[in-house]
Amino acid sequence: MNDLFSLDGKVAAVIGGGGVLAGEMARGLAKAGADVAILDFNFEAAQAGADAIAALGRKSLAVKVDAAKRGDLEAALAAMLAEFGKVDILVNAAGINSATPFFEISEEEWHRILDVDLKSVFLACQVFGKQMVESGNGGSVINISSASSGPPLSKVFTYSVAKGGVNQITQFLAREWATQGVRVNAILPGFFPAEQNRKVLTEDRVAKIMGHTPMNRFGDASELVGAAVFLASDKAASFVTGAIIRVDGGYGAMTI
Repeated sequence: MNDLFSLDGKVAAVIGGGGVLAGEMARGLAKAGADVAILDFNFEAAQAGADAIAALGRKSLAVKVDAAKRGDLEAALAAMLAEFGKVDILVNAAGINSATPFFEISEEEWHRILDVDLKSVFLACQVFGKQMVESGNGGSVINISSASSGPPLSKVFTYSVAKGGVNQITQFLAREWATQGVRVNAILPGFFPAEQNRKVLTEDRVAKIMGHTPMNRFGDASELVGAAVFLASDKAASFVTGAIIRVDGGYGAMTI
């Protein structure tokens, strides 16, 4: 059973790995045996994440990237190939959010959120996915979706549009790369308090979330690790591609 979920010999790139949720998933991949590169716009956070990976006895690398810039991602891939020789796992977890009312959303805000939350996934799949496909050794791409990917949550218009797009990228590429040995899936978290969403978690909104979450609580970042390790494993998830796996305390099963 340990062999089924082992990531020994694997190399993972975690984009946005300096954050709370992605950082926890990165450490989970390392505990399963993977060497991990933390790619983040905040280099100090990336380095702290890489140090935590190294403390687990795995090889690590910190790279500063703007995930919405192809050149940054290409440089990160080159750095990883120089350090590790390959990339087997890609986690696309860069994300920002905003609660700006619809009529007040500026074009600048619209483009920035789409760049970070959606364009970054498109570019990373082109850059890292091409390396995986052309290597002939397969790979696993894990995108981070959202409970707002559809039906959308209120107050987060652009974010919801972006995450709906992430689902489409996931399933399109799963179909395109299935015969190339590259699996593409997504994790759809429910409500996990983190820096990007604390500003919209008002008392009233929290009450509504709890009323729609059968488990009646927020998720803990550690509860995303199992899904990440499962999807990363070529053995445990060998026949899994195009899946959008909910880790949401039952939120997606709730109606009235």
